[in-house]
Amino acid sequence: MTVTPYWIAGQPGSSADTFEVRSPYDGALAGTASNAAPSDVDTAVRRANDASHEVATLPAHARAAALDHVSRRLAERAEEVAALITAESGKPIVFSRAEVARGVSTFRWAAEEARRFSGELQRLDTDPAGTGRLALVRRVSRGPVLGITPFNFPLNLVAHKVAPAIASGSPIVLKPAPATPLTALLLGEILAETELPAGSWSILPVPNEAASELVDDPRLPVVSFTGSGPVGWSIRDRVPRKHVTLELGGNAAAIVCPDWTDLDYAAQRIATFATYQGGQSCISVQRVYAHREIHDELVERVVAYVGKLGVGAPADPATGVGPLINEAAAQRVQSWVDDAVAAGAKVLAGGTRDGAYVAPTVLGEAPETAAVNTEEIFGPVLTIAGVESADEAFARVNASRFGLQAGVFTHDIQLAFRAASALQVGGVVVGDVPSYRADQMPYGGVKDSGIGREGLRSAMEDFTEPRVLVLTGLG
Repeated sequence: MTVTPYWIAGQPGSSADTFEVRSPYDGALAGTASNAAPSDVDTAVRRANDASHEVATLPAHARAAALDHVSRRLAERAEEVAALITAESGKPIVFSRAEVARGVSTFRWAAEEARRFSGELQRLDTDPAGTGRLALVRRVSRGPVLGITPFNFPLNLVAHKVAPAIASGSPIVLKPAPATPLTALLLGEILAETELPAGSWSILPVPNEAASELVDDPRLPVVSFTGSGPVGWSIRDRVPRKHVTLELGGNAAAIVCPDWTDLDYAAQRIATFATYQGGQSCISVQRVYAHREIHDELVERVVAYVGKLGVGAPADPATGVGPLINEAAAQRVQSWVDDAVAAGAKVLAGGTRDGAYVAPTVLGEAPETAAVNTEEIFGPVLTIAGVESADEAFARVNASRFGLQAGVFTHDIQLAFRAASALQVGGVVVGDVPSYRADQMPYGGVKDSGIGREGLRSAMEDFTEPRVLVLTGLG
């Protein structure tokens, strides 16, 4: 039995506490890993703490060179990495390939940001007492980061912890999701090829129930968590004196306005991004609010596109919708659909389950109080409702306790700016679904969708704090 090693301060390790990672599609063995021994966890944290000064003072060119190397090697091994993502997560290979491409871009952007993360000059002679003075404001590492990532993007969400940590001069101890650790461990192979200082990074599978010890450890003053809301908020409550960033998901909405002329495009985008990778994305389309003038035609087109989606083996390039991460997740999604139907929702497409697969599902007339509208379903299910105006659509989007991203299909530039002002979300995408994300842009939400922002520059700012140098007696 070959056990994929974990990584302790840049060195491979393993323990007797092995576990198998199996595909949610057919149970095939994707690989075997081991949970990090407590002594190895302590070593990783200690080495991260000991290396803090060396890592923080590493020259920009050295940080950037390591990040460029990772980007380049991911590109060279792209098909291997994509196949592993599909094997352990059940994600259709077309989306695994897209994730690898994003990972390549994420590390490339981090390298670029590392080179220009320079701080700013402030003139202080704006008041008489400041004459002859100048302030140099630089950002310095807060210290080692604990990164905790979920299963749905086993490469790129890991990249969004590791890459900005390296770029900002912050050691990182990463805990990947227990369901999908293998891709993160493969990334460790590539990181081990770099000349980063020992202690600058560790990748350690740890059972979720044991993660609290890492969260509590005072040697890890920053916690960056992506995952479920209850867990994320409990982390923040547990360590209020640490710097905690949370990306906790949502129930993203798309608004389709009557001036939008290409309903076929809107329907295709909605159908695709409500169901891609089984709907297991924080910004997959979950709710659609369409103006009454175009509601019926949009529904007809969305249902038609949903019916064309390829559901099948994740390794087949024709497959667009794969299984959920496990059967329990599929059972939960099915129960929410059944509850909505019992409350009056109409099944316009799908509505069934087979093992870990949930058929791509479209619901009409779902009560706003149903879980399919109020919670994050994390499955290939969307609801469509008619509205009388954009203002009504804005109000219904804002009624959610979540606020990650929203999409607005409109050609009206004034309405677009009004949406950006009115919608209580972290980002508004005009002319497309809320599922669009560029990895360099600030990404995160408000309300129960979390605090802080991902995106390379934004995460680097979260991992650092300002330090001011005042120069006196300047001419």
